[in-house]
Amino acid sequence: MGAIQLHKHDLPAALDLGPIVAIDTETMGLRPHRDRLCLVQLSSGDGTAHLVQIIPPSMGGKGADCPNLKALLTNPQVVKLFHFARFDIAALENGLGVVTAPVICTKIASKLVRTYTDRHGLKDLCRDLAGVEISKQQQTSDWGAADLTPEQLTYAASDVLYLHVIWTKLKALLLRENRLEVAQAAYAFLPTRAKLDLLGFDAPDLFSHES
Repeated sequence: MGAIQLHKHDLPAALDLGPIVAIDTETMGLRPHRDRLCLVQLSSGDGTAHLVQIIPPSMGGKGADCPNLKALLTNPQVVKLFHFARFDIAALENGLGVVTAPVICTKIASKLVRTYTDRHGLKDLCRDLAGVEISKQQQTSDWGAADLTPEQLTYAASDVLYLHVIWTKLKALLLRENRLEVAQAAYAFLPTRAKLDLLGFDAPDLFSHES
């Protein structure tokens, strides 16, 4: 496990995380239009995870007043690397009012090229592609608490520390299988897909045959 830096409210102004930033979020639940954004994790792939705790005004915090973080999320020159970007983009838009782009999603990449398995979770990719075992024990803990536990911080950091390694492996497979172009088209659509989720078009899915 790499180093962890916890920031309250926003990223430091002078922090440069490079051209590709791994990002994940923790929320109060799994419905981004309902459940509060609590934590945003970021890593440049250098072994350090930067965790930004989003504290609402009701708890004495600044809420969505995090200009440095929002500038990074919307910077067209910085690619944001997620696992299951659809959820995180929706959570960030609902919580911070910004559309995150451009993006990459390792879950979509895995489904496009690892068709020999039905295991595309982050834990599976960390084990199979990065040779690392991560724990999901804290996944359902209270991320809205004022003070996060060391176990929560370690869990949150693990969600971004290995994404660069995983993406390097998946990109090579996408190129090998001639599926990088279709992956990029899917990534470009993700902000719209997330917006549809926020509008309630997730169940039933707007693209399903179900009426």
